[in-house]
Amino acid sequence: MKLANPFGGGLGKTGETCGAVTGALMIIGLKYGTADAADKEANARVYECGRKFLKEFRSRNAALRCRDLMGFDVYTRKKILSDESRVIFDLCPKYIRDAAEILEGMS
Repeated sequence: MKLANPFGGGLGKTGETCGAVTGALMIIGLKYGTADAADKEANARVYECGRKFLKEFRSRNAALRCRDLMGFDVYTRKKILSDESRVIFDLCPKYIRDAAEILEGMS
């Protein structure tokens, strides 16, 4: 949880890439990646897995960026209004669940 904490709100509340997407890509890197830049086979495999994940997530949710997924930009809000707060609690668990399901289907 501590490692992924700054992913919220689209990478540090910037509204950019959804934290569930970023976290999933980190898991793909842990499972399929390599620390050897010369290992072309492993690099090709990890990038292909990443592309498959991103394609499926986008297929389910039509976007990868937090502000697009949420329908508003978390970063520009001084105070999240109650209806927007409700959106976060309704939508974010779905995106996390989708990411987990996609990852599970990849193994």
